[in-house]
Amino acid sequence: MSDTIEKVKCLIIGSGPAGYTAAIYASRANMAPVLYQGEQPGGQLTTTNDVENFPGYPDGITGPEMMTQLQKQAERFGTDVRHGWITKVDFSGDIHKVWVNGETEIHASTIIISTGASAKYLGLPSEQKYLKLGGGVSACAVCDGFFYRNQEVVIVGAGDSACEEAHYLSKLCKKVTMLVRRDEFRASKIMANRVKNTENIEILYNTETDEVLGDGQVVTGVRVFNNLTDEKFEIPATGFFVAIGHKPNTDIFKDYLDLDETGYIINAKPGTSKTNVDGVFVSGDAADHVYRQAITAAGTGCMAALDAERYLAAKDADFEVATSTYN
Repeated sequence: MSDTIEKVKCLIIGSGPAGYTAAIYASRANMAPVLYQGEQPGGQLTTTNDVENFPGYPDGITGPEMMTQLQKQAERFGTDVRHGWITKVDFSGDIHKVWVNGETEIHASTIIISTGASAKYLGLPSEQKYLKLGGGVSACAVCDGFFYRNQEVVIVGAGDSACEEAHYLSKLCKKVTMLVRRDEFRASKIMANRVKNTENIEILYNTETDEVLGDGQVVTGVRVFNNLTDEKFEIPATGFFVAIGHKPNTDIFKDYLDLDETGYIINAKPGTSKTNVDGVFVSGDAADHVYRQAITAAGTGCMAALDAERYLAAKDADFEVATSTYN
């Protein structure tokens, strides 16, 4: 451990649209924010080739380019953007303590958590190959469905989110093939009935993915197998969507912050970014399990910075009152 403890007014944990937007607002409010980018600088959006639904980009923009621009904008106003990630926290006292890379100790007056959530994938080498290439594998139908208009796609999943994404894709795509691992949906009855009653959605029960097929650049199909008969067959498709859930990156906060059953941070007061710990705020997908969009993440990043600014202003006012009374 380092013998030197750094003290900062505003510490932002995580980058991406939420973290960088929080940094822009915090730096413009003279809060001298320090932002640690985390294990994936720029967040999940860096794995997205084309972003066409973020306001202000009429011709679209790549995810990595957008994150680079957001980082530069935050740095322009004085944000101290650093490599590294937070490995330990202690929110038990009045001082918010964090440790960077298991070594550097930082004491922060306010903390904004923007650690996001990671999409769950099947883990197949072929799936990861085309995910990294940006060649047809996605975990967000709302983000990427537009690129598959009038094409045939495959989606994996059986919960409410999978049904919602399959129904969304059905409005854009010629055909949607839905792979359900068991002989029934995990989704609510109303959501399951919605996809069952959609004409261009074909549901294959007891079916799992064997391999994502492609030409080395883009997806061309999916080889699947029936887990009761072991029969294998191929499905032509240009897109492969995975909707088996997300895991919020919040494990290091579980001893101090209120989390729901899946690990998302619970807002202590609805309509704010406040957590159950005073001076600790949350933005983006670490708390949002409903929308999970870049624009909503950016909005909550703004909220978190404003909430943090007001928190500091109230603390300063209390200090001034206490000092005046003492004198």
